[in-house]
Amino acid sequence: MTTFFERVGGSATFEDLVSQFYARVAVDPILKPMYPDSDLKAAAKRLQMFLEQYWGGPSTYSEVRGHPRLRMRHAGFHIDSAARDAWISCMKQALDGLDLAPDAKEELWQYLEMAANSLVNQPD
Repeated sequence: MTTFFERVGGSATFEDLVSQFYARVAVDPILKPMYPDSDLKAAAKRLQMFLEQYWGGPSTYSEVRGHPRLRMRHAGFHIDSAARDAWISCMKQALDGLDLAPDAKEELWQYLEMAANSLVNQPD
């Protein structure tokens, strides 16, 4: 049985997605302040490991960081609808930059959008 991770090209695809995403985060006026300059590369690595594991790739994320606990790990950040929308915009542009089959893009997008919505922790 082939995993989604394998079907979309493995680590190279997720590295490309995360690289394109963080290139946008680095210049986004809402998202950039959430990341210390020295943490962008580490944050990118964590996101790549998480996504790879979630989609059937190596379990490196859990081996290095433990259980994902996404809501807990993001609780210290002020995530309102503006932050969510900025994240979604950066991620959508990154996803659109990938050469994936439309059904794979849609499946990945459905998860990313749901995850972004679930991490909102502040009222508007």
